[in-house]
Amino acid sequence: MTTLTAHVVGRADEVPVGEGRAFTAGGTPVAVFRLRDGSLRAVAAVCPHAGGPIADGQSDATVVVCPLHLNAWRWDGTPTTDAAPLPVYPVREEAGTLVVEV
Repeated sequence: MTTLTAHVVGRADEVPVGEGRAFTAGGTPVAVFRLRDGSLRAVAAVCPHAGGPIADGQSDATVVVCPLHLNAWRWDGTPTTDAAPLPVYPVREEAGTLVVEV
């Protein structure tokens, strides 16, 4: 069983609603999105297909989309298309900071 470690990666106000930002959590590149419903999602920062910067992608209420593939590579925690799996990490806001577990 893998034990996750919590890492403060930045300020919560760095990630506006509907956008993503790239961070590093314990040496792991992650993309943190504030989805349209205000919730947070942290995923691997690099597209498993073409290496695209996931944080530059789009999001809606539930889905994160690779900026290089538009609607072809989408994830809502698991692929919603034929995309390869994208690691998802626990993320939370704590006292104004973003905490990601990897």
